[in-house]
Amino acid sequence: MEDITIYITDREGKTHDIEIPLEIDLNLMEVCKASELDVDGTCGGMALCASCHMYVESDHELPEASEDEEIMLDQVLFVEDNSRLGCQIKVTEEINGLRVKLANLGSE
Repeated sequence: MEDITIYITDREGKTHDIEIPLEIDLNLMEVCKASELDVDGTCGGMALCASCHMYVESDHELPEASEDEEIMLDQVLFVEDNSRLGCQIKVTEEINGLRVKLANLGSE
């Protein structure tokens, strides 16, 4: 498999089908930024800002959240059981078909 497809629902409710080449080492925050979705990635993917907070809506098995990711998620609004930081989800063949929704930020 050379490309995978993920489905990202933006903060306005529109779903984007995004094809990603596997040979590029990206995470979901970087995919969102490259796709011009409303994700800042202020910390550069270090799990320090939560601007890439998203909800995993499909049943994919993802690696467990790191301690740093858990600490950051404990500090943000609108956290749910399926909350993850996009910068901590690497693009791999295993996430083909993944569905995520960007979380509201701040007082939205």
